Amino acid sequence: MGVVTASFGYRAEQLIQALRPARPRQYGTLTRIVGLTLEAQGVSAPVGAICRILKEDQDYVDAQVVGFDSGIVYLMPLWQATGLSPGAKVYLHSESDSADVGDQLLGRIVNAVGEPLDGGEEITTEKRMGLMGSVPNPMEREPIDTILDVGVKAINSVLTIGCGQRIGLIAGSGVGKSVLLGMLTKFTSADVVVIGLIGERGREVKEFIENTLGEEGRAKAVVVAAPADESPLLRLRATHLAHLYAEHFRGQGKSVLLLVDSLTRVAHAQREIGLAVGEPPTAKGYPPSVFSLLPKLIERSGTGRRGQGAITAIYTLLAEGDDLNDPIVDLARASLDGQVVLSRALADAAHYPAIDLMGSISRLMPLIGDSDGIRAANTFRRLWTLYQQNQDLINVGAYEAGANPDLDKAIVLRSAMEQFLQQDMHESVSYAEAVQAMQECLGGG
Repeated sequence: MGVVTASFGYRAEQLIQALRPARPRQYGTLTRIVGLTLEAQGVSAPVGAICRILKEDQDYVDAQVVGFDSGIVYLMPLWQATGLSPGAKVYLHSESDSADVGDQLLGRIVNAVGEPLDGGEEITTEKRMGLMGSVPNPMEREPIDTILDVGVKAINSVLTIGCGQRIGLIAGSGVGKSVLLGMLTKFTSADVVVIGLIGERGREVKEFIENTLGEEGRAKAVVVAAPADESPLLRLRATHLAHLYAEHFRGQGKSVLLLVDSLTRVAHAQREIGLAVGEPPTAKGYPPSVFSLLPKLIERSGTGRRGQGAITAIYTLLAEGDDLNDPIVDLARASLDGQVVLSRALADAAHYPAIDLMGSISRLMPLIGDSDGIRAANTFRRLWTLYQQNQDLINVGAYEAGANPDLDKAIVLRSAMEQFLQQDMHESVSYAEAVQAMQECLGGG
């Protein structure tokens, strides 16, 4: 009965809108195009609105308002702006951006505007929501008190994360990031998985869906893809759309896993937009709008209000040149609830997943884990880090046995610890199995 009522209400609202007297359409004119920015005069539209620009061949280009100044409206096209000429007519098409949401999205791959990319039938839903969603009042959010089993041994045991936690996956290129994302997608005990592939190569999008995600993972997933050749506005819209889908399923009380690959590409898209409209560049050329956008995106995920579900979010971050002090990486680490760092040295040694415990942390593990598991994890991390810090001395034979009992133990257990942290991409290890294996590796913890 509830579904029927919601459907009727949606259609009734559409009918009311259709019966309302239409306001006379006001046209402006296109006056200038510089790079990615279009300038129009004579049209009144708020920031974020969608305007339509008419071509001479009766076709049109949709563009979003990104700023204004003294009667000039700045727009950026969603698609290719070819065919536009001076004096082209511009009119307001929609005052705000919204998108269709619903269970019909499960198992589908869509683009930044919600259109199917998988060759399937058109997606029809009964609900429409504002693209920017809404962030719950922090005092109304449910606490994070449940462990999320992600099926990856190293994370379950040493970097335990909770249902509703936000984690950064920091990696350079070619260190196994996509494979680890695929493992998290298939093995995590979530009701729904929402994947945003932002700014990736078109080839990688297809490979991730067909080879890494697979049919089993795809059945409970929604994939939003905006490859690198899309406009920066579409890449940014795809990011907001992925968050909106996750918010919709969270509102149904479901446990949602949100994967965004990558947050760095989102920052690049916002940098293109900001610089095009005249924002001053700051660190590494990023304008101020980038540093306000990322925390807002991150805060959209997490736990919901009482009776709602939770969005556990994993954002990948590209450490350009393996630089962990990159401004975007640094901002994300300050905004997230922990990070998993992938090491190129481990990847070069065929150690997969190449998780570097020295730079990785789960800030909520002390609150949600059991005391025995936390104690064993702390011991494991201490021995692993101690060996890493003294590896050069050990390799050249400069360390004398007996000088440090903890380091002696780390040397003895090193091979077993390396074997414990490695895992085949097709193998799933539960939380309980991972903790038990870690304690056995340490000789009882």
